[in-house]
Amino acid sequence: MGTNREYKDTLFSRLFSDPSRLRELYNALADTNYGEDTLVEINTLDDVFFNDLKNDVSFTIDDKFVVLVEHQSSLNNNLPLRFLLYIARVYEKISNNRAMYQEKLFKIPTPELIVLYNGAKPFPTEKTLKLSDAYLAPGKPSGVFGGLDLTVRIVNINSDGNKELLRKSATLDAYTAFVERVRYNRNIGMELRESIGEAVKWGVEENVLSAFLSLHGSEVQNMLMTEFNINIAKEVWQEEAREEARDERAIEIARKMLADGESVDKVARYTALTHKEVESLRDTN
Repeated sequence: MGTNREYKDTLFSRLFSDPSRLRELYNALADTNYGEDTLVEINTLDDVFFNDLKNDVSFTIDDKFVVLVEHQSSLNNNLPLRFLLYIARVYEKISNNRAMYQEKLFKIPTPELIVLYNGAKPFPTEKTLKLSDAYLAPGKPSGVFGGLDLTVRIVNINSDGNKELLRKSATLDAYTAFVERVRYNRNIGMELRESIGEAVKWGVEENVLSAFLSLHGSEVQNMLMTEFNINIAKEVWQEEAREEARDERAIEIARKMLADGESVDKVARYTALTHKEVESLRDTN
C-alpha cells in the first residue's frame, strides 16, 4: 500500500477503532469506570458520505454521551468551529430524522468534545477553547433571539505533559511512547521511513503496542509516513503564507514611500525588497 491520501486512517484512529480501547480511553478522560458490558457504538464520520468531513474518532457510550476525539500534533484556534461541523454531522448520522419533527421532545446523547495533543511545542496539561471566542460581537455567546456556544477540551498527552492521564490508559500511554520514539529517531538524524521502521521494531520487542504492531506493522508505517509528510507540508504552507503576507506588506509600504518621494535605495533598505523590485514598483506607480 503506497503512502498517499488513499489511505484515510491515521494510526490514532485505527488503534482506537476498538470498543474496549475506547471504553478505556473514555474512562481515563472522564474519570469514569464503565465496564466491558457498557455499550460503545462507533460512528466516526466517513468523508465518502460527508463531503470530505472526516474526524478521527466518534462514538456513543452507554447511550448517554456522544464523544468526538481528535488527535492533533499542531493546534489552532478554529477547532471549536470544526467541532461544530463534526457534531452536527454526527447527530445527523445517529438521529432519526423524522423524530425531529414530532411534538414530543427528542432526546439526544450529551456531546463530549476532546482534542488530544502530542505536538513538540510546549503546551499546558489542559486548555479549553470556546466557539464564542470567535464571535464578532465579543462577550455575547447568546444573542437577543437565542444563541449557540460550544466548548472543546484540549488535553496534553505527551509523556511529560500529563502523566496522570497516561497512567489511567495503558493504550494511550503506549501510543504516546511509540510516537515519541519516532520523534526521538527523527531528532537524532534518522530519515522518516527509517525512524518509523525502527520504532515498529522497538515496539514489538519492548511490548509497546506489540500485538497491534505485529498485526499492522506495514500499515502503521504507511499511515505515519502520510501523517508526518502532511504535517511537514502544513508547516511549509504556513511559512509560505507568512512570507507572502510579509511581502505584500513590504510592497504596500514601498508604494507609499515611493509616492512620498523617497529614493529607491532608501525604500529597498527599509523594506528588504531588492532594488529591482522597488524599481518595478516605481515604474508602475
